[in-house]
Amino acid sequence: MPETTKTLPVKGTKFGLFWMGQTVSQFGDRISALALPLIAVVMLHAQAEQTALLTALIWLPNLLSPVVGTWVDGQTHKRRLMILADVLRALALLSLPVTYLTSHLAMGQLYVVGLLAGIGQMAFDVSYPSFFVTLIPRSSYVDANSKLSTTRSMSFVAGPAIGGALIQAVSAPVAVALDAFSFLFSATVIGRIKADTPPAADRKLPFRQRVVAGMAFIRRHSILRASLACSTTMNFFMFAAQALIILFANTVLRLSAGEIGFALGIGAVGGLIGAVVARRVVNVVGLGRTIMLGAALYPSPLALLAVAHGSQWTNALALGGMEFLSGFGVMLFDIGNNSLRAAVTPDAMRSRTSGAYSAVNYGSRPLGALVGGWLGTAIGLRPTLLTAAILGAAGCLWLLLSPIPGLATVPESVNEPTAT
Repeated sequence: MPETTKTLPVKGTKFGLFWMGQTVSQFGDRISALALPLIAVVMLHAQAEQTALLTALIWLPNLLSPVVGTWVDGQTHKRRLMILADVLRALALLSLPVTYLTSHLAMGQLYVVGLLAGIGQMAFDVSYPSFFVTLIPRSSYVDANSKLSTTRSMSFVAGPAIGGALIQAVSAPVAVALDAFSFLFSATVIGRIKADTPPAADRKLPFRQRVVAGMAFIRRHSILRASLACSTTMNFFMFAAQALIILFANTVLRLSAGEIGFALGIGAVGGLIGAVVARRVVNVVGLGRTIMLGAALYPSPLALLAVAHGSQWTNALALGGMEFLSGFGVMLFDIGNNSLRAAVTPDAMRSRTSGAYSAVNYGSRPLGALVGGWLGTAIGLRPTLLTAAILGAAGCLWLLLSPIPGLATVPESVNEPTAT
């Protein structure tokens, strides 16, 4: 079968510069992901409901992404919005070492920092699709997403160890400053990229109608509709399982914290390998089948964990194997799905559709976690994990109702609904 996606040159290119900035930012994120909960639990003696609230505040801004995405679509300087989002996150995080060194660190401030970081992430995410497509040709979407996902996966492999060592050496609040500087580095890099200015959306319609138009466009578009239904189903049930996996591993499989951490590290390696080979898989089996394979492989390994029963080593291997296969699957799905979404979305609708997509997809995650906790109590941990594996994998059935399985490569043009 002839190659269906093209390798993207990196050195001296706009994408290469952007990729460098995102790589540094991703490694910085792994520091904060470890440091923020440690600040809450170890330094501020937070209780379970307080740490849960901190997590919720970080995700909460995604519910506003349809509104923000609609506003962003009406702007011509989306690159500047990404820079402002990076600066906002940097300033929020830098406040933590300042108040720590002056002995004024408090849980209320941590909530505000989490919320501002979430706002910055959401604003960056809804601005990003329009900027991404100005950096590369359509034929290189898969390769570009593969490169970005590879370094992101590498950050999950090495980042926690680097973050842990830094926190041990200089304290969690001071280590967070490095993530803040990584955002400033990303902002500087994006500021140096002279990309084409994506067109602004037609603002003749009232703002409310333009907000609704983002979700309406997804609903009418057979590819985006199936993609969102599949993503939301998978994430709902995966987060139902994620709410219980550590508890299950510790109390049922009798694994220590070190064994659990080792198993999770194996999972990160699976994601890294998936990111590296995704383009080759697309070239061999086609884009649509790669997305289908990833959608099935992401949740289904939970069944291996649900039936694990044996020695601690056997149980640790079951957890590690589940995480490895799941991480491999999600990379196949994300790289293929993100490339396809970029190809079929008109420029004037990118931020609106991204915001509407994120609101539904990310909004399912905390709800799934709550349902998982309820099911774990009602029917037990093993049955809940098995249920999540089966129903999560069934999410790929949504794709069968669309043209996605038959796509060999990224479509050359947008041929479904036009922007409103």
